[in-house]
Amino acid sequence: MDVNAARDARSTKERLVVIGGDAAGMSAASQARRLRGPDELEIVAFERGHFTSFSACGIPYWVGGDVGERDLLIARTPEEHRARGIDLRMRTEVTEIDVAASRVRARDVDSGAESWTSYDKLVIATGARPVRPDMPGADAPGVHGVQTLDDGQALLDSLARARGRRAVVIGAGYIGVEMAESLIKRGYEVTVVNRGREPMSTLDPDMGRLVHRAMSGLGITMVDDAEVTKVLTGDDGRVRAVATADAEYPADVVVLGIGVRPETALARAAGLPLGARGGLLTDRAMRVRGHENIWAGGDCVEVLDLVSGQLRHVPLGTHANKHGQIIGTNAGGGYATFPGVVGTAVSKVCDLEIARTGLREKDARRVGLKFETVTIESTSRAGYYPGASPMTVKMIAERRTGRLLGVQIVGREGAAKRVDIAAVALTAGLTVEQMTALDLGYAPPFSPVWDPVLVAARKAAAKVRDSTA
Repeated sequence: MDVNAARDARSTKERLVVIGGDAAGMSAASQARRLRGPDELEIVAFERGHFTSFSACGIPYWVGGDVGERDLLIARTPEEHRARGIDLRMRTEVTEIDVAASRVRARDVDSGAESWTSYDKLVIATGARPVRPDMPGADAPGVHGVQTLDDGQALLDSLARARGRRAVVIGAGYIGVEMAESLIKRGYEVTVVNRGREPMSTLDPDMGRLVHRAMSGLGITMVDDAEVTKVLTGDDGRVRAVATADAEYPADVVVLGIGVRPETALARAAGLPLGARGGLLTDRAMRVRGHENIWAGGDCVEVLDLVSGQLRHVPLGTHANKHGQIIGTNAGGGYATFPGVVGTAVSKVCDLEIARTGLREKDARRVGLKFETVTIESTSRAGYYPGASPMTVKMIAERRTGRLLGVQIVGREGAAKRVDIAAVALTAGLTVEQMTALDLGYAPPFSPVWDPVLVAARKAAAKVRDSTA
């Protein structure tokens, strides 16, 4: 009888098994442990990598040197989790979920040894994986996705071994843009190959154009409306260039910034319900639909968009931590729900801050909404106060009702976090007319007397009134 079977035979208390040792999984485990002690609930967690509870969002800043060392990105080590009564098994990959028998098969990554562990309750927090294009050379040495600390270390090792100082980033989403800046800081010549007309497809093209201008100003070569068809390698097998239909771009290292997909192969094989984007489907308590004793959270699930009313895959650490808290509360005998998201995200390129929340124009069209848009130029502080910098705010409102649908902001210091005003308004279902009355803080060092978000709301409210007159 193996160790797990022996434990099963001895134990009469409930067992919670967690697959995945990062934000959602370990938040769930920790919250469940707060609610129920070791005498009532045994918690076993499996993590296939070397690290737990780390900030994937911080990896570009570690690579770029803004964060001095890797361990600063780790919120809680395996030893700290174990000290709190969680049986955390590192370098152990779950390879199968047997739903009918309520058990999981796990393999020791280093030794290859396999064993089964039964569960009373299961949490799936398998995260997401970088999109790796299906083309020749995509797996060549020197081509890197950036999702885990192991990925970040592999990229840094690759940069140290590179023969030259040329980097190509494939894709211009959040990771692509942030990695391009990080590589510039490390002294690389950087080319970004982007399928779209403008970077940051989470913005409308007119706002993405402002980001394009900033990236070019940093010395980044932008190749738009282009798709990489293959990665070319040298005699040593390492990457030497990437090719599009029209050109080749020399590269000593390639970073994939195309995006991520839910890591749900295990769930699919187990017959668990998946959405149109490949993420697990859950109810408001983060319980997998149709399964009373299985929960899922983090980058492997689809969530409700509160503005469009549709399901989305939104892989962000903020959501993953909230999911984990909710799952842990429910698995620990309490009750909590996750209502959904409005799609808020921020990023930066050097000193240019980029923010968005809610729907883009094409999102609104896709769900059949009629809308008005306004774009205003303002400043981060009172115009006469030293350090005032320009800011562009775009606002989208529903035509008939004036309901706020989305906001995008591009500017310098103080721009990005203003999107939180809009995120709250979206969550509350406010109209742009109602937003004009918001009692926001004002002093010349922080804002003009009319905050830029309120200026946009006033203009949007006027446009909605004109459209219904």
